[in-house]
Amino acid sequence: MLTKEIKIGKVKIGRGNPLVLIAGPCVIEKKRDCLQTAERIKEICQKNDISFVFKSSYDKANRSSINSYRGPGIKQGIEILSEIKQKLDIPILSDVHSVAQISYAKEVLDIIQIPALLCRQTDLLLAAGKTGKAVNIKKGQFLSPYDVLNIIKKIESSGNENILITERGTSFGYHNLVSDLRSLPIMREFTYPVIYDATHSVQLPGMQGESSGGERRFVSGLARAGVAMGCDGLFLEVHPQPDQALCDALNMIDFVELKKLLPIVKKIDKIVKE
Repeated sequence: MLTKEIKIGKVKIGRGNPLVLIAGPCVIEKKRDCLQTAERIKEICQKNDISFVFKSSYDKANRSSINSYRGPGIKQGIEILSEIKQKLDIPILSDVHSVAQISYAKEVLDIIQIPALLCRQTDLLLAAGKTGKAVNIKKGQFLSPYDVLNIIKKIESSGNENILITERGTSFGYHNLVSDLRSLPIMREFTYPVIYDATHSVQLPGMQGESSGGERRFVSGLARAGVAMGCDGLFLEVHPQPDQALCDALNMIDFVELKKLLPIVKKIDKIVKE
């Protein structure tokens, strides 16, 4: 079925439009590195004629440990994202963790993301919806795809129908997630575009005690499968040197893997949509 079309500047998501990529490092580390990463991903996307939305977090407020790196914080982080947006002329996505952050973040973000662990927080959803900006809901690891409809209704009640839904895996026993790709067509029945997050879906939450593990080797296969199931976009965490990343090191991919993956998923997307 065709979903609604959500427009993010020049980027069109859903209603049969070609696959969109949402990508970037898990969290902002250094400004220079973040800008260079965005530039490199944009180049790779342009070569494959794939629309691109840059993502990175200014603050990861839900890390496993008090000792985990969280990011530069909202003030400095939003300034960095604003500079990337202006220099590269690309849409920007980042996550908010409280109602208080939204008034500041909305001035720069094109897509406000609701983290999976906060996806049922009514006040946060309503505040994000009232901005009129596109809202990307990360489906909680603890929810079935059917439960997302109640979240959608909360945002719709604010008068906002610029909604994206992102699948990122479901809790499966101890320190593990599983991707049930039936969730993609189920959630598309709610008429909004559905994104598949192939990198967080291979995360192993809390596996390393004070941090999460990950199984990067499965990212590309799951990405191909998600596109084959008809998702409207892919969400991928990308880092120039994933093993050196300060957050989510074991489930991010590098530029080499991205260059291999994008031509393949583009072909799959074309076949599915034809």
